Order: sequence, then structure tokens, then C-alpha cells
Amino acid sequence: MQFPLWLALAGAGVLVSFTPGAGAINTMSNSLNSGFRRSIWGIFGQQAALIIHVVIVALGVGVLVAGSPLAFNIIRYAGAAYLVYLGIRQFLHKPDLDQEKAAALRNEPAWSMFRRGLWVNLLNPKAIVFFLAFMPQFIRPEQPLVPQYVVLAATVVVIDILVMWFFFAAAAKSFQRFTHNEHGQKVLNRVFGVLFILVGILLAVIH
Repeated sequence: MQFPLWLALAGAGVLVSFTPGAGAINTMSNSLNSGFRRSIWGIFGQQAALIIHVVIVALGVGVLVAGSPLAFNIIRYAGAAYLVYLGIRQFLHKPDLDQEKAAALRNEPAWSMFRRGLWVNLLNPKAIVFFLAFMPQFIRPEQPLVPQYVVLAATVVVIDILVMWFFFAAAAKSFQRFTHNEHGQKVLNRVFGVLFILVGILLAVIH
């Protein structure tokens, strides 16, 4: 991939990563509940989903999904339902100032955070459709395809990790002062719960 083309790819990747969505909300929620450093596990899960999306589109399956209203809607509603479920669970979560329980929450297993991040991004057919429109702009069919897909995926993943961790996860640290009392915890739980629900609803109704 030529350097000017890669620069265009990197610029587009930065813009996409800074666009708020379910991944950003999940990252901020993880950072708030489990700490800035440990939020990286959820981010890794989200990147695994992005890589899967790139592979799906590269193999041509994305074309079939985008061209099949039934398949697209099944994935779309499943993703929406999962986000709404996360939102309701967050919204109804009772504030708990017990130090031992708080420590347990902050020590959520890395695999649990990774798995949640994976599903948040994986159950998003918009990502497949986005990559269908996004990837061809940076792929040259006359050149070897595999190295180009590797460079594209690596660029998108690295940029998204940096933006998610050093922007969205870091931004959540400013909310930590609310976690020291019951009212603050309740407000944050409801805010993030509503955000998850809204993103899920938007995913379900916007075509």
C-alpha cells in the first residue's frame, strides 16, 4: 500500500474511531467500573470483532449479508437486543459502596470484559456494511490482496485501540468522583444504561 493511500486510510480510521457508538460507551463503562488499565481487555474484544468483520468482507460474505434483508435484519435485531439488555442491566444496577463488592467489580475477569466487547462490536451489521463501502477505497485489485487487507486491518485496529483507550477510557476517569456516593453511582448507572439502550434502539430502527 502506497504511503499517501495509507495516510488517507489512517485519517479515515481516526474519524471513524472518534465517532461515538456502542464501542465507545462500552469502553467508558469498563473504565469507570474496572479502571483505566483493565478497560483494555474490553477494547481488545472490540478489536477482535473488527478483525472478524474485515475477514467477513474480504471473503465476500459481507456482500451476501448486505444483500439479504433477512440475514441483515437478524443480525441487526440481535445486536440491538444485546445492547438494550446491557443498558437495562446497567440502568437497574443498584449502587453498592461495600468495599469488598466494589473490589470484586473492579476485578471482573479479563475474559468477561473481552467477551462483552467482542459481542458489542460483532453484533453490529452496520460495521459489515461500513467495511463494504470503506475497504474498496483502499484496496488495489491489481496488487496482492492479502498484504493490503493485513495493513488495512492492522491500521484500523491500532488506531481504534489508541482512540478507545487514551480518549474514551481516559475520559471516563473524570466521572470517577461520582462513584464515591450512592447518588453519584445511581446517576452514572442510569446515564450509561440509557446510552446503551439508545444506541440499541437506533441500531434497530435506522436503516
